Formats: sequence, C-alpha cells, structure tokens
Amino acid sequence: MMPQFHPLTVTDIHRTTRDAVVLTLKADDPDLFRFTQGQYLTFRKTFDGTELRRNYSICSGVDDGVLQVGIKEVDGGAFSSFANTDLKIGDRLDAMPPMGNFYAGTAPATAKSYLGFAGGSGITPVLSLLRSALSREPDSTFTLVYANRAVHTIMFREELEDLKNRFMGRLTVVHVLESGQDIDLFSGRIDQDKCAALFKSWINVSHIDVAYICGPEPMMMAINASLKAHGMRKDQIKFELFGASQEGLLARKAIRAKSKGAVSTAARITLDGTTHSVDMTKDQSVLEAALSHNLEAPHACRAGVCSTCKAKVTEGEFQMLINHSLEDYEVEAGYVLTCQCYPISDTLVVDYDQH
Repeated sequence: MMPQFHPLTVTDIHRTTRDAVVLTLKADDPDLFRFTQGQYLTFRKTFDGTELRRNYSICSGVDDGVLQVGIKEVDGGAFSSFANTDLKIGDRLDAMPPMGNFYAGTAPATAKSYLGFAGGSGITPVLSLLRSALSREPDSTFTLVYANRAVHTIMFREELEDLKNRFMGRLTVVHVLESGQDIDLFSGRIDQDKCAALFKSWINVSHIDVAYICGPEPMMMAINASLKAHGMRKDQIKFELFGASQEGLLARKAIRAKSKGAVSTAARITLDGTTHSVDMTKDQSVLEAALSHNLEAPHACRAGVCSTCKAKVTEGEFQMLINHSLEDYEVEAGYVLTCQCYPISDTLVVDYDQH
C-alpha cells in the first residue's frame, strides 16, 4: 500500500524563536491524523519544479486536542525557509499520516521515571512525549536535559515553563547552554564527560525507566554510550535521528571499492504488482534508482529512520549503510531500507510488495 498524502490547513502560526515556528494544523479527515506521542509528519512541496519531502515532528501531546509541528529554519533549507517566512494562516499543506516509532506506550496505572535529552530542534518530539506522559500517567515524572547555543535559541521556552508550573514536582528541566550560564555543570556541550557529571550529581540513572534522545548525531551517540555505561539497557533507550549521517556519507564513498564486477548493476524492482528492469550504478541507492526511472517508490525521510521505503531483497548482494528502524529479525529475513541499500553484486532483485 503506497503512502498517501492528504491536505492539512494551517490554522495558526506561532513564532517560538526568531528562526522557528509552530504550525497548528487541521486535517480534512481528523481520523487519518490521530498520532502517538513522538511521531512525525512528512510534508511535500514542489520548489522550482522539484518535489521535496521533509519530516517534522509533532510537538503537541496526545491529549492537547490539536495537531502541531515545530519547524526551525535551516540555512539553505527550502521548506523550512518557506514555513518560516512565506506560509500564512489558511494555507494548505500536503502531508502523510503520522509515522515513527520514537515512543514507549503510556500506562496510566504505573509510575515511571522518564529522562529526555534534546538538542536544538530535537526538542519537538520530546515535548510531545513529555506532555503525553505527564497527562496520561499521573504518578510518573520526567526529567528533560535540553541543550542549546544560548537562551534566545531555546525553542518552546515559555511552554516548558508553563508545563513546569502545571506539573509541579513532576517535570524537571535542565538547560545546558554553550554560552550564558554561570554554573559549569550547565555550560558547554553535552558529551560523555558532561553526561557523567550530570549523572553523578543531578540525575540518578538507576531510577530511570525510559530515556529518549533527539538531537545532533554526535551528541546522541555520546549520550547513548554514557547511558549504557551507567547501566541502562538498549531496550530502555530510544532515539530519533533525521538528516544524513556522516557515517553513512563516508561509507557510501567506500562502496565502489567493495563492489564486485562491473560498476553497474542490473536490478529488477517489483512495485504494485509490476516488475521493472532497471540499470543502476553501484553508488546509487535502490530508492534513487527507482525514482530516477520514474517509479512511484514509497519514501519519506531518506535517512534510514522511518521505514517507509522498506522492501525485500530476494536475490543479490548489497550493503545497507544506516538502519534506525528495521528490527534484527527483519534484516535477517532480507528486508532493507531502500534509501540506504546499495548493490554490491551485478544483479539485484528487490520486492516492495513483500511486507
């Protein structure tokens, strides 16, 4: 089943910092846009004849009664610049229904201790997670460590203060700023040393049930390593990553050296019941090859995160650079994220119809 886009109407635009807006959106069909905390929307828009797809996390909680996303303007970012400067109330946007697995289910009868790490605009899904957990689990607590360059770059600063007052004693917010803080513990960048200091004097990791991490990749990897070093299990740590991985970009350069035989691969791609023969180069992903041959292959993030582009390789050798969404058993069964799947052999057979 191909992911479909549906119209949303912009009903409110709120500026949370100089370069970030919060959009309130109304769906023509609200049932399609019921979301779980931590999920995101994939938007599409054509700029200068090229269709762009961009993912933005939902920042509202599941009990807030609204659908909201936060969009921070990125240098050279066509969609984020459009959202921050040209978008108006009443405009229509096309989006896929909510997707993503960056959450743990809420359980109203249990008392859990949550820990969230967010860097910059990584606060967006974490805000939805903390709002939902605090409203649905009356006995749970949430500690948020939020990293930013300076006070004026803190997205949702007022909202976080309001939430602290509303959930007195249950929500703790620790701001770590690169500049403008007097206390060393809360100054600088979040790395493993910073985590160790926080865990020593501020946060008791042994009491944490679930940790959420969303932000720049180096920060996320450092926090992940530090949490594990302090005794947290892999299944207790959930993280969300958008944007191309540097590790993936470097690995892509090495693929040709590994590839066997010719520099091109004869691929057969099955999509919606039809098999297409496609010639592709070995430094081209299966998704790139499919799109370049005008196949309507499903995709959203192109970063190995969302699993929208999942397919099964039934013949041939390949390398999958990044995988943040497939389970181990799916990989063992031959499933790949086609945006991250590069051929090594001279033939490759891929089936989008097997799920």
